[in-house]
Amino acid sequence: ARKEYTRLSAVYELRQMLFAVLEQDGPAAIRYPRGAGIGVPVEEEQQRIPWGKAELLREGKEVVLLAIGSMVQPSMESAALLEQAGISAGVVNMRFVKPLDEEMLLQASRAKLVVTCEENALAGGFGAAVAEFYADQGVLVPMLRFGIPDVFIEQGTRKELLESCGLLPEQIARRIGKAWGNL
Repeated sequence: ARKEYTRLSAVYELRQMLFAVLEQDGPAAIRYPRGAGIGVPVEEEQQRIPWGKAELLREGKEVVLLAIGSMVQPSMESAALLEQAGISAGVVNMRFVKPLDEEMLLQASRAKLVVTCEENALAGGFGAAVAEFYADQGVLVPMLRFGIPDVFIEQGTRKELLESCGLLPEQIARRIGKAWGNL
């Protein structure tokens, strides 16, 4: 399955997620990045996002990028770059950090390399939760985690900060390609 995922999709999905949260009985948190967003047409009726369920955006057999939030679009771009290099890369919009879509994680573990992408701290973040899930299930799969390292991050534009953390699509694809060559 290949779906177009754009910033417009991300804005629309934020609206859907807000709608889903309002139907929940209990606390919830939604993270979104700083910066300007692109407007989206207002739909009369909201679509319900299945609670705790991820969405497969792109199929791939060798590498699977599990992306959350603002890292979905860069992951799609990275997968396209990997495909140009001859590496079959899938992308999953995980949508939820808690609860994790365990069924999707087990499906992703069939790949030769699982990659997590988040614009969040690596220590105790989404990628760490995925690694813990795999460890608890006894699943052994090579992993790479992309996110914000546990160091002080200087001030700058969002693009400068993402670049300093290695979170631009080209940087992600390059690091995956290097790891792929070492498998």
